[in-house]
Amino acid sequence: MGPSLGDYLLIGVIAAAATAVATPFVAYAARVRGWMAEPNERSVHVLAIPNVGGVAMVIGLAVAMMVAALLGRFDAVLGGGRELLGVVIAAVVVLAIGVADDLMDLPPPAKVTGIVGAALVLLWFGVTMFYFRVPFVDVFVLSGDWQPVVTVVWLLGMTQAINLIDGLDGLAAGIVAIASAAFFLYAWRLGELDLLSQPNPGPLIAVVTAGISVGFLPFNFNPARIFMGDGGAFVLGLLMAASTSVVGGRATPGSQEFVGQTFFFLAPLVLPLLILGVPVLDTLFAIVRRISKRQAIDVADKGHLHHRLMNLGHGHRRSVAILWAWTLVLSGFVLYPVLTDQNPTYLPFGMAAIGLVLFTVLHPSVRRKRTEEIEAALDRPAAEQIRPR
Repeated sequence: MGPSLGDYLLIGVIAAAATAVATPFVAYAARVRGWMAEPNERSVHVLAIPNVGGVAMVIGLAVAMMVAALLGRFDAVLGGGRELLGVVIAAVVVLAIGVADDLMDLPPPAKVTGIVGAALVLLWFGVTMFYFRVPFVDVFVLSGDWQPVVTVVWLLGMTQAINLIDGLDGLAAGIVAIASAAFFLYAWRLGELDLLSQPNPGPLIAVVTAGISVGFLPFNFNPARIFMGDGGAFVLGLLMAASTSVVGGRATPGSQEFVGQTFFFLAPLVLPLLILGVPVLDTLFAIVRRISKRQAIDVADKGHLHHRLMNLGHGHRRSVAILWAWTLVLSGFVLYPVLTDQNPTYLPFGMAAIGLVLFTVLHPSVRRKRTEEIEAALDRPAAEQIRPR
């Protein structure tokens, strides 16, 4: 008999508690050692802040996985615990690469090499996809030649998406908390319907990811007392990649036995991308923006979604809340047919999306800033407004 919903939630709470306890000690150690993020032209903080919060996340991960392995209730989904060990080792690898980048500014090839190394660790311990469903085409069984390629690409995509969205206090941690909690419920439901190949640690990894994000968030929300840094972003990206790959890549091919069958047909790998729509869309925009400007893809800029919201006139916290709300809407859209066994009703989600758009563009602070910009332009001397031909 597999673990109950209460068993999973218990592990999530343990992950949150362990991370919350570890974070102040990590922040103190970072101040002593000088591991701080200094303000720069791209940052929105004005004081030096510890930037190695990923260390606390890995501590929370290790504690939660150890408890899960010792409880005995997860034996049916762990298959001996080999995959969990691989996830923890890979998390340590990406943490080391991320912390080194935060402290020494590693060149992009070094970061990519480290992440590829973590992907190979996952592959060695069997944390990979078995199937690859192409929507409206077919289900393909991944051969030994293709598994490394898919694992590396999936991990690179997830880690970079989380890293790029980590631009405001609490933004990345909150988005991952919402997305991983939603994906846990989705994966747990598929397991209840016997639509996942077992053993499958995906739901456990997802609930632990949600736990460590929730445990870290109180220290990271504006005004942040500690940043997750590249190390933390890479750890969260790795955990999201691991959970989505072992669920989406092991969903029983051809099983469409519940009402939301259209969603399940698309679900295994497409729906995680929909749940993570905010960071995924931000990453795609960043790639297009930098290519159009003939810049290297890794060049930092201030064109991300959160920067655009602040430029509109939204404050730090409100910008974060808007992007959290979009993640909630997308997650609800995904979860509705899976948890209710009903085909989706699009109207409530459409109304929520329209409401968010109207709130974003018509908020009083946005109108006030637009008015101030117009008045400033009218007050500017005419000579300054005339452009030489």
